Amino acid sequence: MESNPVGMLFDYAYSIAMALHSLAAVIWVGGMFFGHMILRPVLMERPPEERLAVWRQVFPRFFFWVWLSILTLLLTGYSTLLLGFKGGLAGGGTHVDIMQLAGLVMMALYVQLFFGPWQGFKRAFATGDLAKAAEYQVRIRHIITINLILGLLNVVVGVAGSLLGA
Repeated sequence: MESNPVGMLFDYAYSIAMALHSLAAVIWVGGMFFGHMILRPVLMERPPEERLAVWRQVFPRFFFWVWLSILTLLLTGYSTLLLGFKGGLAGGGTHVDIMQLAGLVMMALYVQLFFGPWQGFKRAFATGDLAKAAEYQVRIRHIITINLILGLLNVVVGVAGSLLGA
């Protein structure tokens, strides 16, 4: 029985791509979960000016990782499909189509969040308009809540879909 080096290389590349893809999803969704379910309730016990100051420091760090995650998700997701792994664009299964759609919606919402409410939050905070900064923070929280739900559903679809062979 002969080994196929090209096939083995594709298997390794696919495994690495899927590992990176999963890590990027965990970083993004996990960060939203931590921020929404753990950090936010703790900060609600603090005065508004302190709460907003913490968000002003937390968001840039988180957003860096979200941008990196989006880049990784796009590169690993579409490279595996375009290079023909697991049947290519036509062979990914329904769960892959669902994950693509939800992921692209999440990315669009994130881009809107980053260039809309986040920029407004930074401007309002810099000028000391804490009431306006708080309004922007609420908009950010709403978008993150939607993305968290979509992200958690995407994880379930990814795992369940591949287990079911869908």
